[in-house]
Amino acid sequence: MSIARELLLRDLAAQMHRGPVLDSPSTLREWLRLRCAGLEHEVFLALFLDTHHRLLVAQELFRGTLTQTSVYPRELVKEALRHNAAALIVAHNHPSGQAEPSRADEYLTQSLKTALALVDVRLLDHFVVGCDAIVSFAERGMV
Repeated sequence: MSIARELLLRDLAAQMHRGPVLDSPSTLREWLRLRCAGLEHEVFLALFLDTHHRLLVAQELFRGTLTQTSVYPRELVKEALRHNAAALIVAHNHPSGQAEPSRADEYLTQSLKTALALVDVRLLDHFVVGCDAIVSFAERGMV
């Protein structure tokens, strides 16, 4: 990772710590693009948020292969509780470059939403990051 890219990622994360993450969707999308677009393997990220939806911590929870990542709802719930998160946003990349969510992505989103709701944590959005596009499940009414 280049030094300039790392500095930009840190600056964008600092902005997300100061105010509600979703108040600046361009900052969030730029952070996601820099963090995982163009990787040769899938990664699954979680952004843990406080009650005002400010970023507590962003964490890569799972790493996969060229075509898939295994995501375990139990582990996501454990991390949400460990960070005392009130809400979270999840994201993963598609190394193929295509940002269109799969049926498995849709099913995973609903499973995560259900598991998190059991411990009073809201899933605000799930982003799929491609090379040239980022798809938001919330914008499509799928969260």
